[in-house]
Amino acid sequence: MPPGDSLPRYVCDACGEIHYQNPKLVVGAVCEHAGRILLCRRAIEPRYGYWTLPAGFMENDETAAQGAVRETLEEAGARIALDAPFSLISVPRVNQVHLFYRARVLDLEFKPGEESLEVALVEEAAVPWKDIAFRTVGITLRHWFADRAQGRYGFHAEDLPLQ
Repeated sequence: MPPGDSLPRYVCDACGEIHYQNPKLVVGAVCEHAGRILLCRRAIEPRYGYWTLPAGFMENDETAAQGAVRETLEEAGARIALDAPFSLISVPRVNQVHLFYRARVLDLEFKPGEESLEVALVEEAAVPWKDIAFRTVGITLRHWFADRAQGRYGFHAEDLPLQ
């Protein structure tokens, strides 16, 4: 434990440099068009073949919003107009924080990227709930549909249990 710190850290024995390991930020979007949501079926692990919102790890030198737009283009080939941040979910079990924005699909010229088997606009009744890849995506979708039913969208923040 470095002096003045409260947690054990990796410290180089030769030079004393502290190597911090901090949570990663996953950014994505709930992309809507005509009442339907854009979902991607994963072509990679983890959760190969399961459905998710377009999302991925934020890169250096980009904002969270830029990352959400980039990930949507990479995974779904979709151009979007980003709206407000919608959900922020801490996932301490895997040292991640997931941030989803609301967004509108700008045109129907989308197609699967390298990390997606297929991409589809899905109505609420057709969401494959049992085949949703990640809890954070299911939570975010449930909030989105509930907010839509109320006619107003809020911001939703929560923490998943450490288990």
